[in-house]
Amino acid sequence: MSEQERAERGIGPEYLMGGRYRLRSKLGGGGMGAVWLARDTLLHRDVAVKQVITTAGLDPEEAQATRERTMREGRNAAKLTHAHSIAMYDVALEGGEPWLVMEYFPSRSLAQAMNIAEALPALEVAQIGAQVADALATAHEAGIVHRDVKPGNILVADRGRPLGTVKISDFGIARAKGDTTDDDTGVITGTPAYFSPEVARGQDPTEASDVYSLGSALYTVIEGRPPFGVDSDSIALLHRVAKGEIHAPAKTGPVTDALLHMLEPDPARRPTMAQARDELARVVVGPAGKIDQILGAPVYSAAGTVPAWAHRSTPVPDSRRRPAMSTISGLPAVQHNTPLRNTPRPAGRIQWPPRPQVRPGMQPTLRDQLVAWAPVAMGVMVAILVLAAVVALFVLIDQP
Repeated sequence: MSEQERAERGIGPEYLMGGRYRLRSKLGGGGMGAVWLARDTLLHRDVAVKQVITTAGLDPEEAQATRERTMREGRNAAKLTHAHSIAMYDVALEGGEPWLVMEYFPSRSLAQAMNIAEALPALEVAQIGAQVADALATAHEAGIVHRDVKPGNILVADRGRPLGTVKISDFGIARAKGDTTDDDTGVITGTPAYFSPEVARGQDPTEASDVYSLGSALYTVIEGRPPFGVDSDSIALLHRVAKGEIHAPAKTGPVTDALLHMLEPDPARRPTMAQARDELARVVVGPAGKIDQILGAPVYSAAGTVPAWAHRSTPVPDSRRRPAMSTISGLPAVQHNTPLRNTPRPAGRIQWPPRPQVRPGMQPTLRDQLVAWAPVAMGVMVAILVLAAVVALFVLIDQP
């Protein structure tokens, strides 16, 4: 339905969805729809309901594909019951459109946490990684591949009794064994900054590519940038990912070996998700410790407390005020459902005329233009100085 039709139906706070879920407030939204905080009037508990993007105006086949994707997300998430995964409670139909009813988990994502801390300590990230890997290992055992593991989908409770608890979310593009759709072949789906090399080359995502994506996400929150860096040219980034040549980590410390194992370019040489969990956990508990000590527990800092970045009382800065090449605002994306073979090869690294590096949708300022041209100006100055030195040398040589 259109925006006008939604308004006419009164979908908003206090709207009773599915005859059971009373909407309270909108928690967030994007291209795939909106997420609402709602009250389950039958069980008297708060839930999060995902209102999928409207199918009004779509042709019948595309509308049906959108509904099937939503139902697939609900089915896949419902197969996974784990302490470190957002629980799926129900799929409700409203006006013929499916709404997903999920566990309400007051939290902030690791992507939001990076707006506070820029980068997180390696030992804290190892705990997070082990817990997420445990949930994904269970998903893999159920035949489900997440396909979009990234900092934005890793949540940490920011208040109340579950403060510091970690959960993986958003199985919206996940696939279970046996799932087949017409758009599965040769297309890019997910976030290129966290792709595995084989997925960037056009292969289907697998359990091994989930391992790589988790390694990329953990690398990012420790180093402050993704393994392949940040590039405003998303196609150049995609082809760099396909080569599998990551920047050497500098801050990962005791987690380095585990992360490099997860970021092995050859998927056959990567650990399974369960092995990755064990390797990450051993970094925290030591060779004699028990892995169960950190599973199901909140994330703790070296001081033995839940870190400050996880607390709701620690505000998240306005991302619009961050530098253009910051970790979060600078992450590029590529349009979903774009075959890699149809994307142009990136041009050489030298661009002419120089282009300012700005966030998508932003207009370059005078300062941006000056920064872009600065290397050219420096080169011209050096050339002039060298020429002047050569002329002076010839003058001295010609003098009697």
